[in-house]
Parts: sequence; C-alpha cells; structure tokens
Amino acid sequence: MSATAREGLNDQFTNPIRLSLMATLAGVDEIDFKGLKEVLDISDSALSKHSTALEAAGHVRIRKGYVGKRPRTWLALSDGGRTAFTAHVAALRELTAGL
Repeated sequence: MSATAREGLNDQFTNPIRLSLMATLAGVDEIDFKGLKEVLDISDSALSKHSTALEAAGHVRIRKGYVGKRPRTWLALSDGGRTAFTAHVAALRELTAGL
C-alpha cells in the first residue's frame, strides 16, 4: 500500500451514500432526483443532504426546472467532480491492487 495512493482518496467520497451517488452520476449525463433516489434506495432527505454537500464542494451540479407544471430536480457531475471522482477511484484501485 502506498501513502501516495492513500493521499489520493477524497474525504467527500468516503461515505457509502456519497460514493454510490458519485458512481451513479459518473455513468450518466444527468438523472432526475426521483430516479437517483430509486437507484440508491435512500430517502428524499438523505439524498438531498448528500447531494447538497457534494454541490457545495463543487462536485455535483443541481438543476431545477419544470416538466409541465411539475417541479423537477436533475443532478449531474460537474467537470471538477468527474475529475475528483476519477482520481478517487484510481487511488482505491491502487490501494487494493495487491489483494
């Protein structure tokens, strides 16, 4: 195990919900709040809390709008979020390479 690999981990992604959220967003261009909630199998409040924290850190973009008269929220990775998550995954791979 390399200390450099360990330093490559991002503290924002060590929570299992945030890691799952980032991994899901990495696989799509954009997803609506309800769809993401169903994929992650978490409550509205948990998704709101974690997505807001990741948005504040600059990793996630949250867009609000309407479909017809119904309000909707969509989430996507920011460019910086994609870069940070890719580096985090690379560090995890390096840490676990010898297993």
